[in-house]
Amino acid sequence: MLAAAAVTLAPVTAAAQATACRIPDRIDVPRLERAPRGEAPGQTATTGYLLALSWSPQYCASRRTAGARRDAVQCGGDNGRFGWILHGLWPQGSGTSYPAWCRPARIVPQPVLKQHLCISPSVQLMQRQWAKHGICMSPTPVAYFRAASILFNALKFPDMPALAGAPQTAGSLRRAFAARNRGVTGAMLAVTADRAGWLREVRLCLDIRMRPTRCQPGQGGMGDAKPVKVRLAPR
Repeated sequence: MLAAAAVTLAPVTAAAQATACRIPDRIDVPRLERAPRGEAPGQTATTGYLLALSWSPQYCASRRTAGARRDAVQCGGDNGRFGWILHGLWPQGSGTSYPAWCRPARIVPQPVLKQHLCISPSVQLMQRQWAKHGICMSPTPVAYFRAASILFNALKFPDMPALAGAPQTAGSLRRAFAARNRGVTGAMLAVTADRAGWLREVRLCLDIRMRPTRCQPGQGGMGDAKPVKVRLAPR
């Protein structure tokens, strides 16, 4: 049902960002993920979703001296260059609560990891997304990652080199995304940046049927006037 909803609601005219990607012959087996201490499992009712997109050049720039093996596919350069990647599909609840860590999660099967590695190029990231969010939404990782990938592949992305070449704000980035995606407005998007003002993520707010919807209080990210810098991957 989860994947069927995503198929029905994805914009039919949109196309995913092209990514040069080569699946390694061997990929690591991720470690099990558990709820961190102090982050209690929550099984509150789902009222909507967030589709979280990570800007890979900024992530890799921040990871040059840490997590080298974990980030080898995404940041090593041997397996491709990545722009926007799928961080995750997150169920939302009412207020500040949301479903998470609903029950223990097994390791995501290798075929599922390989199938989605070109849009979410970290097996540990996928394991964490399944353990924290996906298991609250679907009985199987196959259905969860299929729904998330359909939504991701339905998006069109703005010209990031052009945006990087001029001053930007959170508002201008929202408008750039909205202009590329029919039925999406700036109020349906959240922009986040790191402490230095570099773009980290864009998140699309979705209703319970996985259709774009206006973000609720607490989901909106940075204010429109906040300046945001866009880093490009080194050539």
